[in-house]
Amino acid sequence: MRADAIVFAIAGSLFGLIVGWVLGSQQAAGTARLAAPVAQAAAAPAQAGSQPAPVDPARVQAMETVAAQNATDPQPRVQLGNMFFDAEQYPQAISWYEQAIKLNPKDANVSTDLGVAYYYTNQVDRALAQFDQSLKNEPDHIKTLLNVGIVRAFGKQDLAGARQAWERVATLSPNSPEGQAAKKGLEGLKNAHPETGGAKP
Repeated sequence: MRADAIVFAIAGSLFGLIVGWVLGSQQAAGTARLAAPVAQAAAAPAQAGSQPAPVDPARVQAMETVAAQNATDPQPRVQLGNMFFDAEQYPQAISWYEQAIKLNPKDANVSTDLGVAYYYTNQVDRALAQFDQSLKNEPDHIKTLLNVGIVRAFGKQDLAGARQAWERVATLSPNSPEGQAAKKGLEGLKNAHPETGGAKP
C-alpha cells in the first residue's frame, strides 16, 4: 500500500501548516482559499524530502508482460501502480490502480492508493469519492480515514469534515502512527479554529 506516502509526509511536516492556514483564513475576511505554498506542499509532500524512486524500465516491462499474461490477476497491476506512485508518476499509477480495482473492487488498500493518486493530480472530488468506496468496503480503514481528513482540510478547506475523519482515526487507533497524526491535526484545528470543535475533550 502506498497511501502512507501522504500519511507520513503530511503528518511530519504539514499539520503545522494547518494552523497557519486557518489563522490566515480568519484574517482574510471570510475567504477560504488555501495559500499556494500550502496547497503545493499538500499536493506533493514527497518533494519536500527525498527524490522519488526512479522507474526501472526493465522491471516495468517485465511486470507488464506478467499483467498481460494474467488478465484476471490484480496483483501485477497493483505492483505497477506502486512503482509509478513511488516515482511520483501519478497518471500512470492511476491507470494501473484503476485496472486493479476493476479486477478486485473490494480492495480498500488499492482503492485508497488510487484516491491518493487522484489527489496528487488535483482531482480532489474523485479522491474523496474513491475514499468513500474504500470505506464502503472497510468502514474502519484508518489510512483511508486519515487521508479523508487531509484531503478535506487541504483540498476542500472543509475543517469540520477533516475534524470528523480525524476524530474517528484517533478513536479507532489512538496509538498508531495514523492515530498520532490525526491527534496532531485535531490539536492544530483546536488551537487555530476553536469553532470547528477541535479535539474531543
